[in-house]
Amino acid sequence: MANKKTLLKIITPEKNFFDEEVDMAIFRTIEGDMGVLPGHTPLTTILSIGIIKIKQGEQEKKATLIGGFAEIQPDRITILADAAEWPDEIDKERAEAAKRRAEERLAIKTADINIARAEAALKRALVRLELSQYTD
Repeated sequence: MANKKTLLKIITPEKNFFDEEVDMAIFRTIEGDMGVLPGHTPLTTILSIGIIKIKQGEQEKKATLIGGFAEIQPDRITILADAAEWPDEIDKERAEAAKRRAEERLAIKTADINIARAEAALKRALVRLELSQYTD
C-alpha cells in the first residue's frame, strides 16, 4: 500500500470539525471500540457516545463524539456526529452539573422520568469530564 494514511473527516451540524490525513482513528461504536487503519474494509456503523483518538505520527489528539454515523472506505473515514468537542472546548463545571442532574433523575425513577434520556445525559457528561482531563 503506497499511502499509509487515510483521510478523516468529522462533520457536525455546526461545523466541519476535522479534515486531515491520519495514521489511525479509534472510536466507539454501538458494538464497541473500533480502530481504523488505511486500507480498512468498507463499512458503515453507528457511533456511540465516546472519545475518538486520532493518531498522526507521534501525535495523538482526542475529542468527544456524541453519537452519529461513520462511513469507512479504504482511503477515508467520514464521521457525521451529533456533536464533537476538543478538550479545551469543554466547560467542566457545566459537565459536572449535567452529571449531577442526570444522577438525580436516575435515582428518583418515577414514571415521569425518561430513563433512557437521563442515561444518555449521564454518558455525555461522563465522556466530557473524562476528556477534560487532557486540556493543556
